[in-house]
Amino acid sequence: MEREGRPRKDALPTAFEVVMPFAFATATLLPLPLIAAAMVWGGIWALVAPLALTLLAATLDEIGARLAPPRPGAEFPVSGALSTAIGWAHFAVLAGAVWALAGGWLGALEKAAVFAAAGLWLGQVGNANAHELIHRSARGARRLGVAVYVSLLFGHHASAHPLVHHVRVATRDDPATARRGEGFWRYAPRAWRGGFREGWRAETARRRAGARGTHPYRIYASGAALALGASLLLAGWGGVAAHLALAGFAQMQLLLSDYVQHYGLERARRGDGRPEPVDARHSWNSPHPVSSWMMLNAPRHSDHHARPSRPYPALDLPQAAPMLPRSLPVMACLALWPRAWRRVMDPRVAKWRAAERKGLAAEVAE
Repeated sequence: MEREGRPRKDALPTAFEVVMPFAFATATLLPLPLIAAAMVWGGIWALVAPLALTLLAATLDEIGARLAPPRPGAEFPVSGALSTAIGWAHFAVLAGAVWALAGGWLGALEKAAVFAAAGLWLGQVGNANAHELIHRSARGARRLGVAVYVSLLFGHHASAHPLVHHVRVATRDDPATARRGEGFWRYAPRAWRGGFREGWRAETARRRAGARGTHPYRIYASGAALALGASLLLAGWGGVAAHLALAGFAQMQLLLSDYVQHYGLERARRGDGRPEPVDARHSWNSPHPVSSWMMLNAPRHSDHHARPSRPYPALDLPQAAPMLPRSLPVMACLALWPRAWRRVMDPRVAKWRAAERKGLAAEVAE
């Protein structure tokens, strides 16, 4: 009997599966030497690094989205090692960017490019990897993921995401679920404050129920202070300012990701007042491969909510799931312009809500 989620050994691999061990590693790690060169030498490297993370990735995404996807459940054996490597690389990128931005050997435009490249990597690769790590059962992996979020002054996300978002997703009780018609600039402060507050309440309730150990929010606060203290020692008050700016940029990208992936999708309430179970209809997904590799398959969001502990290489794209018209990073850019965002996404939300109402009507009829 075959194990669920794994391909048959006698099945011929698709082109994606042949290169998959290299695809995730290349998409996540290749930007690092480009970012390092931009930090040290500036010049042309300061231009190449952000372009590799934006225009090149977007172009390859559009090409790759038209190719045959991998079979469901395709994995590779070193995925855990890659996550660990990315986790430790995060601290090197953060420290290097603080050092470069606070230093005096780069010009203003070069520093802007370094900020963009390092901030995009921290926000898209580092955040996505930390998200993967906090869902791991191994204590060391989870602690590494928490440390990444803490270094970005967003430690509470390690509590709010699994304890609040995964429980309440696609309901009005979830701070991370964007409502139809709600622009990103209104959503972002609400989601940040709500995640912090509800994560605190969830962790406090766990301690009242008998959970042992230090309250995580104390760790998040002390860890953030240590991170800023390290930047002060590394590069003075300019380093602290650079750290705050990079952390804010990375946090905004995480909030954009949540906004895009759950915009307007809500679970229906059953007769007893409880929401229906979470399924593929309650998250937006993206079939674009390059940005998906870069974000460790985070754009395959429906399957992640169905099976939060499933390793990222094995996440599937359900057929009956809402699909974004462009890659997740491109849609995140569009979300910065609320009017254009609503023009593109509101008709799609209406279509899915209408389909849900028909489905519920069919269930009642049965």
